[in-house]
Amino acid sequence: MLASQLINTGFPIINVLDKASFALQIMDEYDVMHLPVSSAEKFAGIVSKDDLLDIDENNTLASIEQDLQKISIKGEEYFLQALKLIANNELTILPVVNEQAELSGVIQAKDILKTISRFVGNEEKGAVIVLETDKQNFSFGEISRLVETNEAYITQLNTHTEPESGTVVITLKINKIEVSDIVATFQRYEYIVRYFFGEEEYANELKENYNHLISYLNM
Repeated sequence: MLASQLINTGFPIINVLDKASFALQIMDEYDVMHLPVSSAEKFAGIVSKDDLLDIDENNTLASIEQDLQKISIKGEEYFLQALKLIANNELTILPVVNEQAELSGVIQAKDILKTISRFVGNEEKGAVIVLETDKQNFSFGEISRLVETNEAYITQLNTHTEPESGTVVITLKINKIEVSDIVATFQRYEYIVRYFFGEEEYANELKENYNHLISYLNM
């Protein structure tokens, strides 16, 4: 997915000639802490609420133009770059610009969070298993094969390396909910299973059977 697919083109853009009080009003209306600012129809930067509270509300944004954050993304960039910029700079909006540095719109942090949730498969039913292994022993092929031997498959896989130890942490989303057999398989192959989530199906079945028993005894 590209950044252009997440653009909100109806979001207000303020000008460097607008007053701080007007910018604060827009922030309150749209429940954000940042706004894109334009100057001569070009992107001038991002103004934050903290910036505005530090100046007289009757001052224009031109008075702090040199202090605006020059952070933006082009529409053809991958959406994970937008996530990185928003997270690293603690932004509530990220301006999207074209090759001429004109504002095309913004990506709101709340919208990209929804996109990331779908991207990592949170909408899909399934269990999560978190493994750890040494970098030299990490093999996607082997991990996939071990899951498939238990008549399941991986719907999402993410990895990160812990800088202190060099350990590779692998997060798997599996298309099954009851995964004790898969966990046991990983343990047999000497993977460290940090934790797993997903025995809801088994727990719900027990609860349902218990409720049936209680209903029967109360007859």
